[in-house]
Amino acid sequence: MNIVMISPGFPLEQAYFTRALAQTGARVIGVGDQPLEALPPEARENLAHYEHVALADEGAVLRALSGLAEHARIDQVECLWEPYVVLAARIREHLGIAGMSVEQANWFRDKEQMKLVLDRAGIRTPRHASAGNAAEIWEAAEQIGYPLIIKPIAGAGSADTYRVDNAEELATVQTMIGHVGQMSVEEFIDGEEFTYDTVCGNGDILFENVSWYIPRPLQQRSHEWISPVTLVLSDLSDPRLADGIAMGRAVIEALDFTHGFTHMEWYRKSDGEVVFGEIGARPPGARTVDVMNYATDGDLFATWAQAVTAGTAPPLTHKFNCASMFKRAEGRGRITHVEGLERLLREEGEHVCVVDLLPVGAQRRDWRATLLSDGMIIYRHMDLGETLRLSDRFARELQMYAE
Repeated sequence: MNIVMISPGFPLEQAYFTRALAQTGARVIGVGDQPLEALPPEARENLAHYEHVALADEGAVLRALSGLAEHARIDQVECLWEPYVVLAARIREHLGIAGMSVEQANWFRDKEQMKLVLDRAGIRTPRHASAGNAAEIWEAAEQIGYPLIIKPIAGAGSADTYRVDNAEELATVQTMIGHVGQMSVEEFIDGEEFTYDTVCGNGDILFENVSWYIPRPLQQRSHEWISPVTLVLSDLSDPRLADGIAMGRAVIEALDFTHGFTHMEWYRKSDGEVVFGEIGARPPGARTVDVMNYATDGDLFATWAQAVTAGTAPPLTHKFNCASMFKRAEGRGRITHVEGLERLLREEGEHVCVVDLLPVGAQRRDWRATLLSDGMIIYRHMDLGETLRLSDRFARELQMYAE
């Protein structure tokens, strides 16, 4: 098969998906913004051909692939980077290739369309409305009531996402979102936040994953002192997760998703009610695929590649609770020193999978701009209580400083 891979080397983990796709025997044709020599070797060395073209220029991409299609049959188009999921669908429709349509891709990119489809399927979503200007935002706020969440219709992660508790806060937030076009205004759901992640093939869910955000992302991005944690849970039979998993399966069915990776977020309220958050036709970011690999002792890059080429993949089982924690240095400027790491590795090192912190002398990152912050650690344990204990230790005792 000749498979087009959109943005085969960026973000970085896309290179591992590209390599896995080639390892199935497929001939991978890369299309991306980066010059070929700038691609990570995992991507560059596994491409049969590369088209260097501006992905934001849809016409240029279609022209490049139309020309290529005159000389080589294109069987499939894959995209795992959220901004270009719709572009991939446009390529399919333009070249007459099977796969996710533009309409379906928009269900995954446009948060209002997404929720309207799920509303019709009877799935509990937050009360919601779209708004394109200040007047519409105020009108939506009046209809939905406070507290509410305002976020971009086609956003990813928690960028430009705000909780608003009253009219005064809404006026303040409006000054910060002027650069954003269409917004989604929705009911704020007070509860714990989880993910439901899948790899699908030939219309079947081949792999399921639930991660727990500690604390929920809105809090993570609101307080610099927090060390954000994403915890992949090993026991998917836990009754507290049952309704969320059932809802996730219903969402996949309602959106008619048949092959590839999905990443869904959902809430569990104190009364046990579960509420849909949002879903992307892509893997989770922030190296969570690595965390899932350590939780299963598997290779989700390969699982995805086999699912999209063969429609099936060997089963993976969660063996560990596995967590990633992102650290934020105290101070500004360059990293000067790290405290607690040697002691923690000496006492808990058998449970640590990855230590990837900025080195002394490196410029500190803007924690508001990237969840990766100033580095991460990944750790795991078969017991959930012990995993939470490790989280507490690394949050309190591992400190980074900058000046």
